[in-house]
Amino acid sequence: MHNKAEPQFAVVIPVYNHESGIKVVVEKALILGLPVYVIDDGSTDATSVRLKSIPGITVLRHSENLGKGAALMTGFAEAASTADFAITIDGDGQHDPSDAVALMAPLKSGGPALVIGKRENMLNDSRIQWTSRFGRKFSNFWVRLSGGPLLSDSQSGFRIYPIHEILSIKSRARRFQFEVEIVVLANWNGVRIIEVPVNVSYPPKGERISHFRPFVDFWRNAATFTRLITLRVLVPLRWRRRLIQK
Repeated sequence: MHNKAEPQFAVVIPVYNHESGIKVVVEKALILGLPVYVIDDGSTDATSVRLKSIPGITVLRHSENLGKGAALMTGFAEAASTADFAITIDGDGQHDPSDAVALMAPLKSGGPALVIGKRENMLNDSRIQWTSRFGRKFSNFWVRLSGGPLLSDSQSGFRIYPIHEILSIKSRARRFQFEVEIVVLANWNGVRIIEVPVNVSYPPKGERISHFRPFVDFWRNAATFTRLITLRVLVPLRWRRRLIQK
């Protein structure tokens, strides 16, 4: 880790089969003037071709689809040599990379924290499937019950992670469940969790590419929360902190 006084940031974008819009997402992220790492999580469409046409980025590829959490961890490990914090942006175009400036503001002083972009107006947008709205409320409740912070949008993928603190935590989830599990584990470990309002833009119904599978991922979330709640009930915090340290 470098010794620069100012915190250093990098952008990490996990992507899986987002050939139609990934170039626009990455080009907008490049405007931030930060290193950009794109993790192609085993895409089977033309995503890799689109990425090859974009100069100035680092592309890492999984030979098979390992899950969003696995892609993020690959990006964190790669960015760790040059950055303190990783700005994560989803590849589906729902986030405005320029909002990262607002997410970065609380980190200019005050030490490590995990900053979550709270998506505004999501619950009232008719273009959002009911499963997504229900999933957000469901996740917020169970994150809190698991010993995590009280959040408004625990499923937002637009975040800033303190890289070295996250890499020091033993997380088990490697798919969508990673994002809720890591919030709980980070909170157990004393990492501050901050929410900052951000914009969100969804395409018309039927045009948004999402790999979230309501039934399968609901049960995966349920299994993750069951494990976390069991640990919270049975294991004192000081021991839990030891269990999750690498």
